[in-house]
Amino acid sequence: MKKTMKKLITVMLAFTAVFSLAGCGGPKSSAEGESSYESALEVFNAVFDTYAEADKFAVMGGDSGNLTQDAPGAFDVSKTNELHYTLGLPEANAGDIDDAASMVHMMNGNTFTGAVYHLKEDVDVSTFADSVKEGILQTQWMCGFPDKLVIINVDGRYVITAYGEAGIMDTFKANALSALSGAEVITEEPIV
Repeated sequence: MKKTMKKLITVMLAFTAVFSLAGCGGPKSSAEGESSYESALEVFNAVFDTYAEADKFAVMGGDSGNLTQDAPGAFDVSKTNELHYTLGLPEANAGDIDDAASMVHMMNGNTFTGAVYHLKEDVDVSTFADSVKEGILQTQWMCGFPDKLVIINVDGRYVITAYGEAGIMDTFKANALSALSGAEVITEEPIV
């Protein structure tokens, strides 16, 4: 009877292990149309956390109603005017996103302005990126202008847009590509 009980317990433990492992899925892959990231802020924090102390600069994150100092912050996507004027997102593209995060140089947005956008299910990454690129390149800058624009596709669901001083942009791009799974540069060009 003892042997039978041990076998029964062993079989039950084996079934329990199999079913618990089956229920534990890892991050969903972008091949399934899902992202391995939970939010735009998570994406931005992953990049921000890779900065060496010497490369950091004074930043603010978020929107006017939810500012974060010295870190990226979540951005309310219902603030379409603010998305446009603060981050360079064309107002026509505001309906393409359902989540956003930002990080802007505290002294001058032309030195660095970055945003992460989560695209809605039916939005094409390339079309969205092209529209944002055109909007940023057509901006009439005040107080000088940024040197470079970089747009990065992160696993097909998130798009990072950033513009600013060339050296800061090179560091940002390198950090983003090293920190984010599935990240690739879509656009990198000077702003003239």
